[in-house]
Amino acid sequence: MHITYACPRCGNTDRHHGVEKIAELVCQSCGESLPIPDDALGSTNPDETSALRLRRCVVCPSTELFRRKDFPQRLGVAIVLVGLFASCIAWGMRELVLTFAILFSTALLDVILYFVMPECLTCYRCGARYTGNGVVDSFGGFDLETHEKHRQLVARTRSLSSGRTSAPPSS
Repeated sequence: MHITYACPRCGNTDRHHGVEKIAELVCQSCGESLPIPDDALGSTNPDETSALRLRRCVVCPSTELFRRKDFPQRLGVAIVLVGLFASCIAWGMRELVLTFAILFSTALLDVILYFVMPECLTCYRCGARYTGNGVVDSFGGFDLETHEKHRQLVARTRSLSSGRTSAPPSS
């Protein structure tokens, strides 16, 4: 199992391979050590010790993770924008067949990438991403309500840690 996460101390992106075989994650930039909790990894079958599965996030205490495609979102948006821009140029040149050819080829590329790209797990709370064999077995897809709950939790935590509290307006 592989993990990509933002270090809680310095914020730099860090990657580790073979998470099930190590006892702690050490940031390569600042040296911050995050011990892997005992309840984060577990076996689905008590007789198997080699097939460990992810039960919760290794970086934060969240048990809520979601499945998604392991594909950079910015690249996906860039592909759509290039297809849109190219089709607009073709439309402006009054090339109807070329316009639709560009749009359909962009859609076809999207469908192919959807079926080819593997899935990964992402933590709602800290954004840690897990890839590897058997990682996505026991978690569901994205849920907007859960995402919003964690987004507001992070916003409140940052607000409280910076010392800013929202005081009622005085009259």
